[in-house]
Amino acid sequence: MTGGKILGEETEHLRGVRLLRGTLDRAAQEALVEAVRVVIRSAPLVRPVTRRGQALSVRMTAAGAFGWVSDRRGYRYEPCQADGRPWPPIPALARAVWDRAVPEARAPECCLVNWYDASARMGLHQDRDEADLAQPVVSISLGEAARFRVGNLARGGPTESTVLRSGDVAVLEGPSRMLHHGVDRIVPGDADLLGVPGRINLTLRVVTA
Repeated sequence: MTGGKILGEETEHLRGVRLLRGTLDRAAQEALVEAVRVVIRSAPLVRPVTRRGQALSVRMTAAGAFGWVSDRRGYRYEPCQADGRPWPPIPALARAVWDRAVPEARAPECCLVNWYDASARMGLHQDRDEADLAQPVVSISLGEAARFRVGNLARGGPTESTVLRSGDVAVLEGPSRMLHHGVDRIVPGDADLLGVPGRINLTLRVVTA
């Protein structure tokens, strides 16, 4: 693989979510960041709004056959950007992480790109807009660390959290696939990968049945 290595992961679990610590070495992280910048040049980041018109605190774009969209029409996947152009292809290195983490899964059809600045959050939510909820969700962290929180199948109740660092991978699969999860905050102090404070989160999923 060009531009770094996918390492032998140190595996932990948080409420059934599989955490692959240090999956990408520094060179691979740098290569993936450059690939994400190519994606963003083709599909610029936007700040989506909810059905009620409330702006999300993260900025987003996507790669693959589909992109995830949130606007006043609701949450859904779309095969094209708002201007009608197709989404750029999923970076090869992100696909390689998917193949390593979930080798039995179908090929990913969407790579959602989330950009977190210092004030961005992601409330507890379920990934439930996909047609086949038996397929996993694989999340790759790049840049500054973030406090990742995992809850329950139903909204509410006790939660647990951990810090995800650059190069870590989280896998929601099996019983953990539909757990509520989110990002409390960015943990400042390691901005050198991106050149500015912030975090990129890549989330790969299968969209169709």
